Amino acid sequence: MPLTIDIVTPARKVFTSAADSVVLPTQSGQVDILPGHIPLTTLLVPGEVVVTFGDKVENLVIDKGFARILGDTVSILTEAAIDTDDIDLGAVEAAEKRAAAALELAKGGKGEIDPAEFEKMEQILRFAAVQKLIKRPR
Repeated sequence: MPLTIDIVTPARKVFTSAADSVVLPTQSGQVDILPGHIPLTTLLVPGEVVVTFGDKVENLVIDKGFARILGDTVSILTEAAIDTDDIDLGAVEAAEKRAAAALELAKGGKGEIDPAEFEKMEQILRFAAVQKLIKRPR
């Protein structure tokens, strides 16, 4: 029996598929999930999720989040996710520059820095860096 993989962001369900295996980027390193895996809840770090089903391999980039493995269902809740084929390096670099400029402005400003806004800019930079690392020629 195959696994069922669901990747959900705050905005929408990004990905759903059957799979023979899925590799997750966790705080302890990469974890390969196969059918029959023991129940598990784990923190995810920004990185690549590799979903395999027969000869087909799907590569997705995710930001930080959580994964829950229960039965043969792998549920991934993450801040952001994108298929590696859909990564536009020009758009990633533009977002990275805007976020870096906003962070510098916030750091140099005389007023209070909104912690939520600061975290959002750091998250954009983190996700952009992961996309660039994954998309670079191998």
